[in-house]
Amino acid sequence: MRLGVLDVGSNTVHLLVVDAHPGARPLPAYSHKAELRLAELLDDDGAISPAGVDRLVATVGQALEVAEEHGVADLLPFATSAVREAGNADRVLSRVAAETGVALQVLSGADEARLTFLAARRWLGWSAGRLLLFDIGGGSLEIAFGLDEAPDAAVSLPLGAGRLTAARLPGDPPDAADVRALRRDVRTQVAGVVGRFSRLGAPDRVVATSKTFKQLARIAGAARSAEGEFARRELSRADLRVWSQKLAELPVAERRELPGVSPGRAHQLLAGALVAEAAMDLFGVESLEICPWALREGVILRRLDRMRTA
Repeated sequence: MRLGVLDVGSNTVHLLVVDAHPGARPLPAYSHKAELRLAELLDDDGAISPAGVDRLVATVGQALEVAEEHGVADLLPFATSAVREAGNADRVLSRVAAETGVALQVLSGADEARLTFLAARRWLGWSAGRLLLFDIGGGSLEIAFGLDEAPDAAVSLPLGAGRLTAARLPGDPPDAADVRALRRDVRTQVAGVVGRFSRLGAPDRVVATSKTFKQLARIAGAARSAEGEFARRELSRADLRVWSQKLAELPVAERRELPGVSPGRAHQLLAGALVAEAAMDLFGVESLEICPWALREGVILRRLDRMRTA
């Protein structure tokens, strides 16, 4: 059947259309994205602004039209941290449902981590052994670890690249004191959860998903997207440390010129680099592998598993 996954994230609203059936790999058929930056459209009370809600409703409505045009039989709509943590989340969800007919399922941070872990496990297979996974979104950082398809530990921290940029890095380039303060606070939060994972043993393989990690790997020399999803892409802690320092000195206009950096995300790449570096440092990771499957694929795989069980 043709499935559509509608991901209302902190940066973008992304509709991924796939052809899928239980027991087979989902085949991407169409992708539709709209940059919304919900994590940056919050007012002083932490609610999504009226203008932000208007844009969200319009964007979801447009995505629904695209899904219908492409013959989607089953739409799986969900929202992540930007909606989950908004002070007016219930009102936002009610309005989206009333005006578009789309009932967004709000995923918890732990659910995000578990579903992303499921996708990475299926992509890499059982031979990967114990997996440690990092995922940096616009609103949160997810970390998961385990040997099976369900992780033994999964946490979500409010350390998304968009959220941190909007709240903590106002300059262009940002003031060095702001960068140091953010670096310190990020490391404090990450350090607070390391113990939950270290007692489970050492990972056999460390992987990362998300646009942030992909772009960091690309500017550090990883293969271009044109080389396909099966090209092995890695990011070392040493390279990340060098690029974290460089990004702190570059204005957004110059970051946009870096290989693989999308113009809409260039402004938040430094915050993402600080989070990635903290995670790799504090978990003792020298190098990690970029996994092309992430949360959206995890949602699809869970849906297919339920179909097979039924």
